[in-house]
Formats: sequence, structure tokens, C-alpha cells
Amino acid sequence: MQAQSILTIEECRKLAVEHNRSLMIAQERTNIATESRKAVFTQFLPNFSANASYIRNEKNISLLSADALLPVGTKMSNGSFGFTQDQISNKWMQVSPGVYAPLDSDGKPFDPTVNPEKILWKNYALLPKESMEFDTKDIYAGTVGFVQPIFLGGKVRELYKMSKSAEKLAGINQDKAVDDLIMDVDEAYWRVVSVENKRKLAVEYLNLMKKLRKNVEIMIEEGVATKGDLLKVMVKENEAEMILAKAENGLSLSRMALNQICGLEINKEYALSESNLENTTNVTPVQPNISMIDKRFEIRALNEAKNIAGSTYKIAQSRFMPNLILSGNYLFSNPNVYNGFSNKFAGMYSFGVVLNVPIFHFGDRIHTLRAAKSEVRIAELQLEEAKEKIELQINQSNFKIDESQRRLTMANKNVDKANENLKFANEAFDAGLVTSTELMEAQTAWYSASSENIDSKIEVKMCELYLKKAIGQSLDK
Repeated sequence: MQAQSILTIEECRKLAVEHNRSLMIAQERTNIATESRKAVFTQFLPNFSANASYIRNEKNISLLSADALLPVGTKMSNGSFGFTQDQISNKWMQVSPGVYAPLDSDGKPFDPTVNPEKILWKNYALLPKESMEFDTKDIYAGTVGFVQPIFLGGKVRELYKMSKSAEKLAGINQDKAVDDLIMDVDEAYWRVVSVENKRKLAVEYLNLMKKLRKNVEIMIEEGVATKGDLLKVMVKENEAEMILAKAENGLSLSRMALNQICGLEINKEYALSESNLENTTNVTPVQPNISMIDKRFEIRALNEAKNIAGSTYKIAQSRFMPNLILSGNYLFSNPNVYNGFSNKFAGMYSFGVVLNVPIFHFGDRIHTLRAAKSEVRIAELQLEEAKEKIELQINQSNFKIDESQRRLTMANKNVDKANENLKFANEAFDAGLVTSTELMEAQTAWYSASSENIDSKIEVKMCELYLKKAIGQSLDK
């Protein structure tokens, strides 16, 4: 016979954790949350950027549509532009004693400061159109700068807190996934143990039926039993064979389920180290307290959800506060106008601050703030409700522990009584004091008591597991 590999429950847990794809997905989600937190942290730091552009224009820019004539005047004593009588061609007339005014082309006096267009200049300076035309067909421009938020109402700080809570939440979900997987492994492990013990029990029960059938056949030959007695035994033997067949099929399926969870070959058989069920210990019920409840994954996750809701509320509050941003840039272009107009690269530095103060938005922000406040209240209520339910779950687990241990105690007593009853029935049958039917009843009672005993031991194991989960204790301890 090929030797079977022996697996402990700790090895099954380790194999399942190493090969489970759901845990791999949970790990990747934790990585996403970690990278997202690091990305949010960069919002505290300045943002540097560089931009460049090139533009091709069809035409140049010209400030004049045609050549311009500029009158040649005189700088007056007060610094203004003016003229003397010898610089204009207008005639003059005395409008009052000692006061003269120039005449327009119609011979009417006018005020040159009000109607300078009526002045007839003797000399003009020519301003050619070409001198005011600039080459702007090819334009190159660029900037290198940074933007540094100084105060955004606490928005960035709360976003970072949210990202940290999201990272913790992803880690909690990953731990919960590990715990749930271990729960599945343990359930599958003890299911195999249970079915394997029931298969052994079915084999013993079938052997008893076969032995009884042979004895009845001998008794028929000796004339102390009837064929009806033999038929009753054969019916029970067939029932025992059906019980064994079901147990073997159940064992094969249970082993396949355990192998699949652990990432092992689906059809390979492994022996389990605790298949004898001899290490069933008493479990002491515990009284629920705050530290137990706070260790539960659900409570830790709801606490982080509450923190996220609180940060969302503070972000809504920050929308009422001013925003202050510092920026700095170096701008360069070709052509440039920093020292006249020239077709070459030149640039300059610039620094500044931008202040934005919200004034009125028709109640949009106050409604958002109220909605965020309601989200915080929902998170608080969900947390309180979860704590109450977990306390109830711990108490229920305690009751189940007590009930399973009582049941195991009774099952052990029943097995002892059934063994003793079977022993007496065999002795009485050998002495001819009881019939085969009475012996079969004793064998059936022994089988039922032994099967119930196996179920009771498995139930104690599972109740211990459920109690650990209820009080937030790691299942691999």
C-alpha cells in the first residue's frame, strides 16, 4: 500500500493561505490603497511643470495701416507738447485785449487744446508703416514653474487622513479574508475527520452484521433459527452496506473539498493527524467586553468608515474657507518684448500668491455639509448597532459551547452504555438467551450512540472555532 502523507490542521491553513487567489486579490487591493495614500501625500508638496508651444501665424503684426505724419512741435515750459506761432500756418486774431487765438480754414477762432485737428502745421515728421511692423509669424514660448498650496481649508490634510483610513480598511479586509479562509479550512478539515470516523464506524457496524449473518446461518443449520431471522439480518446488513457506501462517497467529496481549498491535488488522499478525535477539550465560555468587541474585523472596519465619513464632513467644511496658493514661473519667448521687439529668446521670473474667498453659492455648500453630517451619523449608528449584535453573537456562542459540551457528556455516557449493552447482548446471544433481533437492536443502538458521539465531538470543535471568531481572536491561535 502506498503510504499517505499526514496533514495537520496548521499545515492545511498554511497551504490554503499560500495558494488562495482571493487572498492574492486582497493583497493587491491593499497595495492599491497604500499607493493611493502615497499619491495623496504628494499633494502637500509643490507641483513642478514645464510647458512649451510653437505657433505659426499667416501675417505679421503692424500697428499702422499706412505711413503716419507726426507734427513737429515744441516742448513747453510745463513739460507738455505745444507750438509757437512760427510753427503753424494758421492766421491769428485778437479776441480780447491782449488775447489772440488761431483761425481755422473758415476764418473762425478756435481753442487748439480743444480742437487740435484744426491746427495747420508747417512741419511734419514721417513715421513709415514698415517701422511699426513686427515679425510674429513664428512664435516660440514656454514656462517652467511650480504651484504650492499654502492653505486650502484643511482639504489636503483630510484627504490624506481618508487615504490612511482606506489603507487600514484594505488591511482589515485582507485580515478578515485570511480569517474567513481559515474558518473554511477548519470546517472542511473537521468535516473530513467526521466523515472518516463515521466510515470507520460503518465498517465496524457492517462487520458486526456480517458476523451475525454467519452465526444465524450456522444456527439455521442446527435448527435453532429460521430463514426469517436470516432475512432480517440480511436486510440490516444491506442497510449497513448503504451506510458505508454513503460514508465513503462523503469522505471522497470532503477530501476533494479540503484539497481544493489547500491548493493540493484534487484526487490525492492525505491522512489527517487529528482523525482519532481524542484531543477534544472543554472550552470555557467568556463574558463579552469592550476589548473583545473592538478586536472584531467588523468593528475595526466600521471605525475606519466612521473616520472617512468624518474627514468627508471636514472637507465639506473646508469649502467655506479661503484658499491660498503660491506660484512661481520662469517665462520665455521668441520673439520677446522685454527690451524692445527682438527675434530671440528672452525671459523673466515671476512669483505670486492667489487668494480665493468663497462668498455666495446659493446654498450649495451648506446642503453638501448637511449631507456629510448625516453620513457621519449613519456611520456612528452602524457602529453602535454592530457592537450590540456582536455582543449578542458572543452570548449565543457561549450558549452553544455549553450546549455542545453537555451533549458531548451525554453522548460519552450513551456510548459507554451502548458498549456495555452490546457486550451483554453478545454474551446472551452466544448463550441462547436472546434472539438475533434483540442483538441487532443492541448493535443498532451502539451504532447510533457512536455516530452521535462523533457528531458531538465535531460540534465542540466547531463551537470553539465559532467562539474564537465571535470574540475577535485569531483562528490560527
